[in-house]
Parts: sequence; C-alpha cells; structure tokens
Amino acid sequence: MSAPTLPVTTPAERPEVHPDLRLATRRPRRRRRLVLGGLAAVLFAAFAVRVLLGDYTFTIPDFFRILFGEQIPVSTFILMETKLPRAVLAVLVGVALGAAGSLFQMLLRNPLASPDIVGVSLGASAAGIFALLTLGLRDGAVSVFAVVGAVVISAVVRWVAGTTGGYRLVLVGVGVAAAMTSVIQYLLARSNTWDVQLALRWLVGSLNNVPWSTIGMLAGALVVLLPTLAYLARSLEVLELGDEAAAGLGTGRHRTDVLLLVGVLLTAVAVAAAGPVAFVAFMSGPIARALMGGRHSLVAGALVGAVLMLLADYTAAYLIPDVVLPVGIVTGAVGGPFLLWLLARGAATGRTG
Repeated sequence: MSAPTLPVTTPAERPEVHPDLRLATRRPRRRRRLVLGGLAAVLFAAFAVRVLLGDYTFTIPDFFRILFGEQIPVSTFILMETKLPRAVLAVLVGVALGAAGSLFQMLLRNPLASPDIVGVSLGASAAGIFALLTLGLRDGAVSVFAVVGAVVISAVVRWVAGTTGGYRLVLVGVGVAAAMTSVIQYLLARSNTWDVQLALRWLVGSLNNVPWSTIGMLAGALVVLLPTLAYLARSLEVLELGDEAAAGLGTGRHRTDVLLLVGVLLTAVAVAAAGPVAFVAFMSGPIARALMGGRHSLVAGALVGAVLMLLADYTAAYLIPDVVLPVGIVTGAVGGPFLLWLLARGAATGRTG
C-alpha cells in the first residue's frame, strides 16, 4: 500500500501576501536602519567635535599626522594625552552603560530598572572606595574590587528579590543602593582629607587623567562582553514575556540570570574605568526606545549612551571657562529631571514605560 502523497502547490497557487501586511513588516526594519545609521552619524560627529574643537583646535590633516606618529610640539601632547583618550573613553563607557541600561529595562520590563537604580553602580563604587581608602590600593587593583563589588551586590539583589523580578527587584535594588551610599559615606568620613579628595574624583564619575592602559583594559573587556551579549540577546524577545512564559517556550530562568550577569559586568567595567557616571545607563534605554518607535534595541541604546557621554564630556570641559567639571556632574544634572519627567509621564498615562 503506497503512502499518501501531500498536495504540492506551485508558486502561482500560493496565497499572495497582502500589500499592507508586507508594508507593515518593512516599516520597522526601515526605521531601524535609519535610526541606527543616524545615531552612528551623530556619534561620529560628536567624536570629531570632542577631539578637534574646543579651547585648542586641530585641523583634520594635523589630527591624522599626529595619530600616525608625527611629533608636533604641544599639539601632540594635547591630542594624545588629553583630548583623544577622553573621547575614546567616553565612547567605550557610553556603549557599555547604554547597552547595560537597555538590557536591564528589557529583561525586567521596567524603565526604572537601570544599574544606577538597582544598586549595581553603587555596589561597584563602594567596593572601589573600600579598596582605595581602607586597603590603600590604586589603579588596576581598585578596578578589580569595583567589578567584584558589582557582581556581589547584583547577586544579593537578585537573591532577595527572588523569582518575581520586575518591580520587586527594583525596590530591593533601591534599598541596597541606599545601604551602599551609607557605606561610602562612612568610608569617606573616617579617612584623611587627601584620600577623600582622591576618592571623590573617582566617585563622581570622571574621564580626567585616565591612562591609556585603563582604556585598553576596558576595550579588551568589551571585546569579550559585547559579542557575548549579542549571542545571548537572540532570546530577549522571549524573555521579555516573563520568566513563566519564557520557561513554557523552552527558555529557562538561567538565561535571564546570565544576561543580567553580562549587564552587571558591562556596568562594572565602565564604573571601574570612569567611576559611576550618573544616569547614562538609565537615560539611554528610553531615548533609544523613543527613536525606535517604541521598540527595544540594545544597539540603539549603546549608541545613545556613547553620544550622551561625548556630549556631556564636551559640556563638562567647556561649560565654565578654565574649569573642567567631572562628567558625572553634567549627566546627573540632566538625568535627575529626566527621571522626574519619566515618572510624571508614567503617572499621567497610567503606566511606567
């Protein structure tokens, strides 16, 4: 007895896709390409402005001559030791914080769930300040303590919040952040004046006087973490449905924890290099989502974070003549009102994101 054969349809017999449906699927892709291309162009322009303009300007030919090794008195030092490292560090830190902030908000389905809010940044800061003031460590050792502190605090927050996540994790994170603030204040209060000044410059969040070796370590960490995030992010759309729905579709809670760990590490290495730059991770996600028409995008969040860092650093350097402010002061001054606006907008519309 021969097996039954299934009917074969020719291309002419297959149902035609409605033009409106085809257009509806193309529009988001077109918008994504336009937004990402536009952000990349803005990032390139902001980088050029930060490096070439300011109180000491460079022509494009001089920039490339110095970059490829030619020594020009004064100009070479200013470009290679001041302007270029700050611009490169701003891009790297902005990419790390922007991607981490967008990731937290996507996984926890809450626009307030950024590393700033849930205590990760302050955990890294408390560990770094402890290493700096109590143990007398410097440079790379302080960075290692900051990374370890961020991981430990995030594990504590996740454990206390339990499996519910979401708002409970944010609330637990706020409480832990308050505790870390108290720890930092205690460490500062019991230290001598010189050490406190050293700690405050690191604690506010600054790109000043960061050596190329630290920038290289941050770049190396991102070379590992960003591809890892890109690989794991393929399951983000499922995880955004919640742990129970994701488990029903074959994606376990462990994938959420691994992605959160990657976000924590991105935040930790950024904080270890430049200090806890306030609100960059928090602001990047909502801005990127607005540009993308309400859709989440880690790439857009990373690009927005880099642009914010470059613009904030340029403002910090030239807002007050002859005074170079820490970049964290500028981002904090902008991020605070942005947080209030986001809360007011959520209250007015009956939602939080």
